[in-house]
Amino acid sequence: MDIEKIKKIIESICFAAGRVVTIEELMLTLEISKDDLDKIVESMQQDYKQRGIELIKVENGYQLCSKKEYHDYIYPILDKRSKPRLSGASLEVLSIIAYNPRITRAEIEAIRGVSSDASIYKLLEYGLIEEGGKIDAPGRPMSYKTTSEFLKMFGYESLKNLPELPKYKMNENKQIVIDELLEDNIEN
Repeated sequence: MDIEKIKKIIESICFAAGRVVTIEELMLTLEISKDDLDKIVESMQQDYKQRGIELIKVENGYQLCSKKEYHDYIYPILDKRSKPRLSGASLEVLSIIAYNPRITRAEIEAIRGVSSDASIYKLLEYGLIEEGGKIDAPGRPMSYKTTSEFLKMFGYESLKNLPELPKYKMNENKQIVIDELLEDNIEN
């Protein structure tokens, strides 16, 4: 099949699906190898650089979406509700879950030192986190993990692309030593 025709088919599928279309779905439908698909998608991504849309990779698939820089123009037309805003507490909980997949509510609260119920409910409502299953511990607590919606919202292909956390030092009371952190940064 002609490469230009394959590009048009991929574009049509991703547009019509309105979701992440897995690599396997595209390979089966088009009857092409993963290497060929990767090359074609890379070419499509280059084609979209001068357009208002882009083909993004999310985990093990692709999705056609509008570019981030046009969000302020698109959002008022598609959604008349007020923009969802994440509080500092919700962002803190979200980052803890992103860096610690399959973490429980008790572990989140131990890290933060305060109740995280409201933030967890809000993140579940927005679809940024989901239940990751019960863990093998007393009481069988529920664990949480981020969703592909989180990856799309923050522009990451996978959790492996998250920025590396800074190194920290702890004293004998298991408290983070800020002064030494600052000194290390000044020296570097």
